[in-house]
Amino acid sequence: MDRSADACRILESTDIGSQKDRVVTEEEWLQKWEMGNTGFHKEQGHPLLRKYLDVLLSGRSGLRIFFPLCGKAVEMKWLADMGHTVVGVEVSEQALKEFFSEHSLPYCEEPVPEISGAKKLQSTSGNISLYCCSIYDLSSSIVGKFDGVWDRGALVAVNPCDRQRYVSLMITLMEKNSSYLLVTVSYDPNKHKGPPFYVPESEIKSLFRDCCEIKCLQKVDDFSEKHRQWGLDYFLEVLYILKFVA
Repeated sequence: MDRSADACRILESTDIGSQKDRVVTEEEWLQKWEMGNTGFHKEQGHPLLRKYLDVLLSGRSGLRIFFPLCGKAVEMKWLADMGHTVVGVEVSEQALKEFFSEHSLPYCEEPVPEISGAKKLQSTSGNISLYCCSIYDLSSSIVGKFDGVWDRGALVAVNPCDRQRYVSLMITLMEKNSSYLLVTVSYDPNKHKGPPFYVPESEIKSLFRDCCEIKCLQKVDDFSEKHRQWGLDYFLEVLYILKFVA
């Protein structure tokens, strides 16, 4: 077993410090997009998804894959080009329109009858459908169920007080035998208020263990000057695979 897998067994602090009471409003997220304060967006996609794509797909083709709090993630086009159907949700209409524009993808807009004020932006090819609304307004009756999830920047962006609500929703959206790739971050939560929020491994297990098998795949040192400016002295990305068993 490689050292990164061994590192997953290092005990993490279960204390999330003052973050447990931290709330980021929808308006604040919209403002981040309007102001271009989107350092969380990766222009080249995420290397951990490329590395562990086979773990997510498990040799299957033509999957329905969900991107919660998707922003304008470039991986959505990447997976759609492989023949998968991609569904995302994001409160920022600007982010969704930038996704289609930056990839030169024609799309159409239509209202979502079940959700007041919501829109669905769908590629004309039909394999990418992005919902502009709160994720908590979604249900399996609206978007169906999924064979896979790429959650990078979603659980760690959800307000800590809403984590149980978020996970409960995600569980209802998953097919049996589906796979969920989850990226969290690890740092000293007493030194940074978030987001991204610190989610300890103990909480991942508490939230998901009743419905799936959980395995930590890798920890990656992602410390940068930005994190130093936040007052941190370490910053790790932690990748899990969650298998929803039949």
